[in-house]
Amino acid sequence: GNQRDTHIGLYDLQTKENEHLYMFERDLRIISCSVNSERTLLAVSFRQYTEEERVSRLLQSVSKYLTLLIEIHPVNNVRVLKAVDSCVRVQFLYPVEGRNTSTESRLLLVSEDKYIEQFDICVVAEEEHKVVIQNSGQLPRARVADDLIWAQWDMTEQRLFYIVPKESRCTLKCVQFYPDENFNTILESHLDISVTDTRVKLVNFGYDDCQDQDVTSKSLNLWVFTSKAGGLCVCCSLASDIPDVVTYSIYFLHKGYSKTFTVSLERTVSHQLKEVAFLNLDYYVAAYLPGQFLHLLNIQHPDLLCYSLFLTGEDARIDTLQNGSIQSPLMSTILDGCIGRIYAVSISDSALLEFLQKSKRDSERLAALHCALLCVRSTADLEMKIIWWISENLSTCHSFDPIQEFIIASLYSRMCSETHNLDKLLPYTSLLDWIGIIPGAVCTTDIISLPVLEFQNSKGFWEKLNSNLESVKYAEPHLHYHSNVLRREWQNLSEEQKEEGRTTTYLRNIFENAKKLVPLFQEEDYQQQLLMGLMVAQLKDHLMRHLQYVGKKKIDQIVLDYVANLLNLVHRIMKEVWKRYQLHSCIFCFDERGSAAEFAVFHIMSRILEATNGMCMPLPPGFHTLHLGLGVRCLPLHTLLHYIDNGVLHLTETCVRKLLKDLDDTEKNEKLKFSIVTRLPEALGQKVRQFWNHPINANFIARKYVKLLLEKLGSRQCSRPISERLPVPVEFLPLNYLTNMLAEIENQGVHPYEKQDHVNVRFVEEAALKHTMMLLGLKYS
Repeated sequence: GNQRDTHIGLYDLQTKENEHLYMFERDLRIISCSVNSERTLLAVSFRQYTEEERVSRLLQSVSKYLTLLIEIHPVNNVRVLKAVDSCVRVQFLYPVEGRNTSTESRLLLVSEDKYIEQFDICVVAEEEHKVVIQNSGQLPRARVADDLIWAQWDMTEQRLFYIVPKESRCTLKCVQFYPDENFNTILESHLDISVTDTRVKLVNFGYDDCQDQDVTSKSLNLWVFTSKAGGLCVCCSLASDIPDVVTYSIYFLHKGYSKTFTVSLERTVSHQLKEVAFLNLDYYVAAYLPGQFLHLLNIQHPDLLCYSLFLTGEDARIDTLQNGSIQSPLMSTILDGCIGRIYAVSISDSALLEFLQKSKRDSERLAALHCALLCVRSTADLEMKIIWWISENLSTCHSFDPIQEFIIASLYSRMCSETHNLDKLLPYTSLLDWIGIIPGAVCTTDIISLPVLEFQNSKGFWEKLNSNLESVKYAEPHLHYHSNVLRREWQNLSEEQKEEGRTTTYLRNIFENAKKLVPLFQEEDYQQQLLMGLMVAQLKDHLMRHLQYVGKKKIDQIVLDYVANLLNLVHRIMKEVWKRYQLHSCIFCFDERGSAAEFAVFHIMSRILEATNGMCMPLPPGFHTLHLGLGVRCLPLHTLLHYIDNGVLHLTETCVRKLLKDLDDTEKNEKLKFSIVTRLPEALGQKVRQFWNHPINANFIARKYVKLLLEKLGSRQCSRPISERLPVPVEFLPLNYLTNMLAEIENQGVHPYEKQDHVNVRFVEEAALKHTMMLLGLKYS
């Protein structure tokens, strides 16, 4: 104030104003202050005199620091809690929202003499709503921690992390405070951190004004971050003796290993060099050195370095922040100590997309792609732009398939938010290993001991952390669903189905699974239905083994949602690609050649097929029809047939039927049709050959019919003559003999083409005569 007094206020986020709480009529160097949740009590810690002032005024008997407890509803009594020569921090505990705790408050006192204690303060309401402290004597207190060298307060979850040195190592402990006034040590973890400065370092207990800047630069720079998914990270850096090198470590306690990064700096200026700041972005932990680099590390999947972004130059700039003191007191917040302002911080989807588009390294592209899909929670517009980027960069990504990563990461993001522990069971990448490096940083990985948890019936973060630790103990990589077993089963069943009449109860159940999925196009595709059903069955078995507490009905729905989302994602890719290249239903006009845009879409669809085949994933019904239609329009005949023979293009009933019906019988089209007809599977051929009324096709059908009848004949002999089948007897003994024998077989109840009544001995006779007359150059009537 103007009169050299000191005001204490509470900033209201709603009104954007300060609520006045208390005033000292002198200029105080306040170290720490805290108000209880009811705003009836204020705790203040301040420095009375500096050492020089005390000596000059001969005040040796006066304590250097004073801690007060003040009644402020209304302003009334003041009680001295501490009068010592060591710095003290104060922090009221806050119970859960909605609970009336107006009769008691609890206060933490954190001393640089390496201990923390809790005061229990009872208050009573007197006349005119006056609130005063009930205890006339000393306040009850309990020791929370001793011998600590570092402590961090988690104000959101009411937890205290602190470190106790133990021989050459350090032990991290966590005390959880509960609404019922109890607290207990819930976590203990051994860290291989060397500490030379044993002075107490406090985090999130207010601005550290009582410590010398030189001491601060050499003290332990350590932060503990938690994530909503049960991640627990310790971020640590120590001042390096080498001026142009920075080293920092991230201990992923929920994974059981740590990673240490060594970064060589560029453009170093001694007065600008600051210590690494660590930021909590929930899904990511960021190591930030202003003007040098910004390193985003994926907390959930830190095993593959390619999921972490290491940015330098302009990409590493955080808007509005200067090269000063930076802290992250809350998740997704930054405190700029130079100007005393707190910012909300998030990853910009537009900047991320721009970075993805301009990146040339596969590691950066993959990390940006996963960040956009998993962390930013992509919108429809961002998803569309990513699909466009994928369509333009299919040939430039050499270390990974962007279509596979888009499908897997999108499925992971959509499904894991619905059910706890799904993130440990569903695949999050198509890569099993990554041999690349992060340019600009050298990384070493070390195995660390898992933390020990002691809690009972605790929900929320501790339950999720415990689940993460259990998955590490049971070899986490093996918990994720993998398509290898599905691929083997699909291939075995496909081979078995080639045997006639092989329909088992198991197969019927598989197809029943596929029927539960709503198709995007109403078209039968036996192989895709088989794959869909198998995927439903195997994914269901996988989840049932590890999610027994969820229930069968819920798991059934999760699995159906997963496969349905998979089909929708492929459909979404196709839809956006078709929209971008402005294609429409003209692809089924087979009398025209395809455009450059159609050829581009055909190439993308071929890559989609390759990507899904690589992961053994089903395609939406209708995909093969559209793909084949584009192939017929875009490819020369020999290339088209090569693609069909090698399984790139699949012959579907819808497309083949339209091709046979719509194309006229020019010499070129006849060659195309005959090439297609001869490659049709038997079951499909019986359905569609009837739509091509041409002697070549009739001859082919007749030959096939005769072959099947003769195979049925076996060793049986014809026993009686057969009447003529044509109105005019044919005086051609070999043909007569053949037709008589075939008619005898038909009379024995053998008819291979039961659904095509017109294919019989009469049909064979006519086809044989037409073919013979055509070869002789004669006209048949």
